[in-house]
Amino acid sequence: MGHKLSERLLVKKGDSVKLSEWDPEDDHGWSREEAESETEKNLERMSQLQEKLWASRTHALLTVLQAMDTAGKDSTIRRVMGHLNPQGCEVTGFKVPTEQEREHDFLWRVHKAVPGKGEIGIFNRSHYEDVLVVRVHNLAPEPVWRKRYDQIREFEQLLHQTGTSIRKFFLHISKEEQKQRLQDRLDDPAKHWKFRLGDLDERALWSGYEAAYQDAIAETTRDHAPWFIIPANRKWFRDLAVSQILVEALEEMDLRFPEPEEDLTQVIIE
Repeated sequence: MGHKLSERLLVKKGDSVKLSEWDPEDDHGWSREEAESETEKNLERMSQLQEKLWASRTHALLTVLQAMDTAGKDSTIRRVMGHLNPQGCEVTGFKVPTEQEREHDFLWRVHKAVPGKGEIGIFNRSHYEDVLVVRVHNLAPEPVWRKRYDQIREFEQLLHQTGTSIRKFFLHISKEEQKQRLQDRLDDPAKHWKFRLGDLDERALWSGYEAAYQDAIAETTRDHAPWFIIPANRKWFRDLAVSQILVEALEEMDLRFPEPEEDLTQVIIE
């Protein structure tokens, strides 16, 4: 299959980003059966590596999930992170800022949620909302949100320099797939709780969000904080790609169990 899957989904610094050139149906040659089998192996490996991460307390992993509505952020968290020990894993969702949060800089609430050493943090939406929603809905003038690209890059550089690995995922679905998923929610009474009329208003802004995502990804992807564009029309491929990239991120840390603090060689349990 050629280059590693992660390399084919990676956006490198200096790349121009046109989402129309990324096929959300692309399975990169994987069959569903092969992908699901490999995903299960990845999940088991992630669980093993998380134990070392927690024990060593030398690194942290921050996973950022961004996407259009219905692209599968919640289901990715359930499917890919469901095998992790919740003691060392925390999911943070970023909704409309509270009054207190609005009184601080836009990164104030984000920095508090960054994982500590030994932990895996998952952002369901993130600091990128302040160059996405804010831009599309004209909640701040362009000079304000455009300056935030620099501030985000500096923030992520700080995290990297202090031991936090960062992986950022844009779950890429087509507008047609979003329509079908919204229709499924409307047709199934058990999914009505997921449906908001505001989702249709956001859908009408598709092209604005697409432009905002393209700029945000291109402006902030770096070797130490890379963006990956994940074809997400096929949920099984999405799970494979995200799990594979996270396994590679943990393996790059070269994690090891710490040596015992006491000499255990003469211990006898009677």
